[in-house]
Amino acid sequence: MSLRQMEYFVTVVEETSFTRAAELLHVTQPALSHQIKALEKSVGGELLERMPRGVRLTPMGRAYLPHARLGVRSALQARRAARAAAGAEGGELHIASVHSVAVGVLPEAFARWRRTHPGVRLLLHEYATTEALEESLERGAADLAVGPPPQHGDGPVVPVGEEEIALVVAFDDPLAGRSSVRLEELADHAWVRCAMEPVIDGRPFLDLVCERAGFTPRTVVRTEHTSTAVRMAAAGVGVVAVPTHVVRGGIGEDCVLLSVDPAWKRALTVFSRVEPAGAAAAFTELLRRSAPYGTGNISPMRPNADRDCPAEVVR
Repeated sequence: MSLRQMEYFVTVVEETSFTRAAELLHVTQPALSHQIKALEKSVGGELLERMPRGVRLTPMGRAYLPHARLGVRSALQARRAARAAAGAEGGELHIASVHSVAVGVLPEAFARWRRTHPGVRLLLHEYATTEALEESLERGAADLAVGPPPQHGDGPVVPVGEEEIALVVAFDDPLAGRSSVRLEELADHAWVRCAMEPVIDGRPFLDLVCERAGFTPRTVVRTEHTSTAVRMAAAGVGVVAVPTHVVRGGIGEDCVLLSVDPAWKRALTVFSRVEPAGAAAAFTELLRRSAPYGTGNISPMRPNADRDCPAEVVR
């Protein structure tokens, strides 16, 4: 079997049609069909069931597909890594990240990158959870991942900064005049929870810390994205725990950031399957020089209110 045959097979599966796959691959349909049959001969059985309208996987095809996808993605990643190692010029760099980091950290980093490396195109892959982020990197979907330290894998991990987790409340909340708050003071508040909330030892972060503070958080809304949760807090729906850089990025509206006493912080890292080289190494260093991302001087002010007073707003 060959890499080309695996690529053809994956494309046919994704398009569910030999005709559409042939158009996408810029080959004739008979040539595509011949390559698929040669692949099936090499693996010892049919991978696809030809239907009057489209195709579907056989049991053997279902078993073969994830490995074929990994092989194709790994080949693409190897090609990108080789080109990037030639001097961080030309080609493209695939970066994976959780949504909160993509919103709060990467825009400024991407802007600096475009000024210093205009010949390297950046492609961003966003994920809702750290588990999905790590899985995508393992599949070869990206060259680098940016997020909390990975729980699995044995590739290189480079610390590039620190996230501070703070609390977002509406501007008219009774606690809005404070600069910090102890968690137990929020026992009677309603909470907005996000699917991207960190999981510690198999438990959602907020459940764990609130239990230690002597109460169970009263969850009134669950959202998929951090940015949505911040908007809910701004509207007065409930309290949200969120990385400060998300609000600094301009998502909050008429809301207040409260530092938690004692402070909540977690490391921000760049990790990959292989040692970063070329463009990947250059981007890692750019991000490392941009740290830290959290702030220990949170003031209870509207994040969008007055950008001419950087000492008083969340940056």
